[in-house]
Amino acid sequence: MTDSSKWLLLVGLGLGGLLLYLLAPVLTPFLVAALLAYMGDPIADRLEALRVSRTLAVAIVFVGFTLIALLMLLFLVPLLERQGAVLVGKLPQFIDWIQQRALPWLSQHLGAQDIVLDLGTFKQSIREHWQAAGGVAASVLSSVSRSGLVLVGWLANLLLIPVVAFYLLRDWDRLVLHVRELLPRRIEPAVVQPARESDEVLGAFLRGQLLVMLGLAIIYSTGLWLVGLDVALLIGFMAGLVSFVPYLGFIVGIVVATLAALVQFQDATHLLYVAIVFGVGQIIEGTVLTPLLVGDRIGLHPVAVIFAVLAGGQLFGFLGVLLALPVAAVLMVLVRHAHSRYKTSVLYGG
Repeated sequence: MTDSSKWLLLVGLGLGGLLLYLLAPVLTPFLVAALLAYMGDPIADRLEALRVSRTLAVAIVFVGFTLIALLMLLFLVPLLERQGAVLVGKLPQFIDWIQQRALPWLSQHLGAQDIVLDLGTFKQSIREHWQAAGGVAASVLSSVSRSGLVLVGWLANLLLIPVVAFYLLRDWDRLVLHVRELLPRRIEPAVVQPARESDEVLGAFLRGQLLVMLGLAIIYSTGLWLVGLDVALLIGFMAGLVSFVPYLGFIVGIVVATLAALVQFQDATHLLYVAIVFGVGQIIEGTVLTPLLVGDRIGLHPVAVIFAVLAGGQLFGFLGVLLALPVAAVLMVLVRHAHSRYKTSVLYGG
């Protein structure tokens, strides 16, 4: 590569980065649509292998995704909202338990005679406002509808995602082929091989991680339901949802479930049951779910995974948190190729 070609490449990368930065506010629906298209492409390819036309295969995948989204909106979201209201409604009982049992026990056994907490005001505030706040969906819709422009923008993005996802999914293979044809012939093999490996790693990781999250949500929800916790589904799905960060789902789930068990049962026996549920969940995740569904797809140390998620959130907000691990998966493939080239270079061998 000549010096002029290198400078041209650097200028192109710089302009591309600047363009992405300027267009960042409008890129979210396109990125979400691209992610949906990427996840649906293998299913559409399998349907094509069964002699189904590409358009019909895309329509089948699209209808499947839409039904899943509708079921979540119509069934899961209201159920989780009701359980959240139950949990908040029991907080006054938890405050009474702290004042009548926990604080006297601490004073008697630990000699903490001066522990005085005035929680009456907090309890009264909960009783007055938790029901008046309404449902989560109603609150969100109310806040969004206060501004006409915000509502229009929100609806436009919501409608844009399925439209863009449909066309991207229909033309996905063609778009990938066009991008490959645009590559200079001299560097095409060096680019295609890492890209193919990145695609394999990324696809396997995304599908596997989603299945692990769903499996943990089912395990935690079922276990807490057997314990008798009223908000088992809410806590189980919350713990499963954040389990893409190592140990975060376990920590969040067991802390919230412990507080919920104290609010509902106010004894130590059910705390032991909660600990057993999350202990069994961790064992199943470490020995069955993760090795079987994810394996060593990324090859990142857990500390590096946590750093990637935090860095993504710091740089790009919630979207960065969602994209942190997929980007890390691709970067690991590129790092492995760069390491291999470095080990065979003159710089390394002298």
